[in-house]
Amino acid sequence: MKILVTGTAGFIGFHLAKQLLERGDEVVGLDSINDYYDRGLKYGRLAETGVEREKIRYGSPVHSSTHANHTFIQLKLEDRDALLNLFREHRFDCVCHLAAQAGVRYSLTNPHAYIDSNITGFINILEACRHNPVRHLTYASSSSVYGLNTSMPFSTHHNVDHPVSLYAASKKANELMAHTYSHLYGIPTTGLRFFTVYGPWGRPDMALFLFTKAILEGRPIDVFNNGQMQRDFTYVGDIVEGVIRIIDRPPHGCAGWDSTKPEPSSSTAPYKIYNIGNSSPVRLLDFIDALEQELGKKAQKNMLPLQPGDVEATWADVDDLMADTGYRPATPVKEGIRRFVAWYKEFYKV
Repeated sequence: MKILVTGTAGFIGFHLAKQLLERGDEVVGLDSINDYYDRGLKYGRLAETGVEREKIRYGSPVHSSTHANHTFIQLKLEDRDALLNLFREHRFDCVCHLAAQAGVRYSLTNPHAYIDSNITGFINILEACRHNPVRHLTYASSSSVYGLNTSMPFSTHHNVDHPVSLYAASKKANELMAHTYSHLYGIPTTGLRFFTVYGPWGRPDMALFLFTKAILEGRPIDVFNNGQMQRDFTYVGDIVEGVIRIIDRPPHGCAGWDSTKPEPSSSTAPYKIYNIGNSSPVRLLDFIDALEQELGKKAQKNMLPLQPGDVEATWADVDDLMADTGYRPATPVKEGIRRFVAWYKEFYKV
């Protein structure tokens, strides 16, 4: 298939593009390459798929030097006309939309970035799919949408109307926008609620990256909620496996959907929501302990209270995903940490 993957300079998008290319799909990658974090890491990811930094010019396609079936274009999601032209030119079979302004804490100080990228950008993707029909639009949602929910494990059958960060609200809005376009225009859409993704080439603003860098440099780490938070840490390879299974399985609408008892994760429209997680939450202090063992060095811990916008625990119910696709997360946290540390030491030469 010809697949547009947005966010290919990003963490999950990069890994997904690599896997799709390896199985023989034609991939057009898109990313704005913004400065939310170190652009050098983003360019490093692109280079791994043969996209050379020196050749990148805004709005101009760059052909991979290592994959004949890969093209990259630097483009902002807010650039509506250029995005529509890209869709008209390529006539994509599928779209996997992973580009977004990420981060919970950043949304407290830079709210407009989330409206521009996650709301305006997503409506532009939906409109492009409306006017240039695709077989399937898969898009990134987040476990953050569960907000004030404390019923565990988090299920897509639960109500998620109480977000605690603008980031989470923007992801919930994406799900609602997708349903509207599935209902009105018959666009098959699937939203994927990712749970604390980690692994090689990860984002520098995420816990594992921050902790590894600080411990190796002999600096203290900030441990929020006194380390008692629980997160459903999910290895990026397991995430990508789930995403690919979903790309290949567009929804067709649920014939038995009951409008008097509306089930949140499906509809009469071709619309579906899934969790993708490890379904095995780990206490933050235990996660840090596993990292210390891998690094062979103890962390200096700066214990802090729970931060605004954070939740105390996440735990994914992935029963629907397993039943529908055969998805099974397979990477233990210790193994995932080992792979990340190996990558980090090689990439940063430490």
